Amino acid sequence: MHGFEKFREVITEESQLRELLGEPGRLVQNKSINHLDEHCRDYIAKAPFLILSTADVDGNCDASPRGDAPGFVHVLDDRHLVIPERPGNKRMDSLRNVLANPHVGLIFIIPTLEETLRINGRACVMRDPEVLEKMAVNGKAPAVGIAVQVEECYVHCAKAFMRSGLWNPEKWPQKESIPNMSQVLADHVKLPDVTAKDVASSLADSYKNRLY
Repeated sequence: MHGFEKFREVITEESQLRELLGEPGRLVQNKSINHLDEHCRDYIAKAPFLILSTADVDGNCDASPRGDAPGFVHVLDDRHLVIPERPGNKRMDSLRNVLANPHVGLIFIIPTLEETLRINGRACVMRDPEVLEKMAVNGKAPAVGIAVQVEECYVHCAKAFMRSGLWNPEKWPQKESIPNMSQVLADHVKLPDVTAKDVASSLADSYKNRLY
């Protein structure tokens, strides 16, 4: 594979993977459903956070976090949900990808719960005032929403969270060792008149005044 010549062996066929990793058991093979049942709805209602995965027409991928108060994703029926598009940095990566390629993947997360809910389907960017008004915060309705037509739902096991210790405070890093993201951004943008202090001030203002 072009670009991966540094590796001695690159797997290119599913049969090679199966030989190494095996076949899924009956539970895994049968866990997927094609609609939002009462369990999926309950999970979504209690989830304050999700990861939205999209790709453009050429397959260039993007994964974007979405978060708000639990229940911020509006379930319309057993096949449709809407994610509000809150104010961001106006890059609109996810929105532009959905316009070019409707296939999306979602991972819903509830804090302290190590199993996640995965949903795959097709999306569109919608402007239905009646629906968007139901997701208003502080009197501000989102300008648009990402509507998802559900095609597949299933529970993802807890192993990744258990291995990472994500919800275990004893495994969290010391505050002084956490990356300074303002410095990271300043170094990445490489603008001569933008310092880490400037970035920190801009971020603080955005977080305080432009969440909704």
